[in-house]
Amino acid sequence: MLGGMVEVRELGSGDWEVWRELRLAALADAPYAFGSKLADWVDAPEEKWRARLELAGSRNAVVYLDGTPVGMASGVPGDADGVVGLISMFVAPAGRGKGVGELLMRWVEDGARTGGAHTLELMVAEGNEKAIGLYERTGYVVTGSHQEDDRTEMIMQKSL
Repeated sequence: MLGGMVEVRELGSGDWEVWRELRLAALADAPYAFGSKLADWVDAPEEKWRARLELAGSRNAVVYLDGTPVGMASGVPGDADGVVGLISMFVAPAGRGKGVGELLMRWVEDGARTGGAHTLELMVAEGNEKAIGLYERTGYVVTGSHQEDDRTEMIMQKSL
């Protein structure tokens, strides 16, 4: 499905501007899909963006399609040993329907497996059917739910 030149790039704190561009686009495009709010990040200083990319044990990636960043995701240590959380997953409109989401998920999964994890876990807003479909197609199953303020999120896991 991926056409054109595709590159997955792991980001460090020096790549904060690319991360910021995609993250702000994500929060504006799909505010229902994230626990963070655009207002919390839109005027954030460089230090906050760098700190997000420096979270201990995290790996962050951006997919470029023909040189344009079109997707992002992070793998972060979960609450239990051997669990990696998939967070900040977003595919921009220019990358949708082209396999970018699957590519990002494989990247996070490969990193988790290499790091010795046995389980991947994510939370997805109820009603976010496209994301839920992607997660189910790639082997995730619903294992619970989480309520925060006026949001209900499904907890999904995948065994590695």
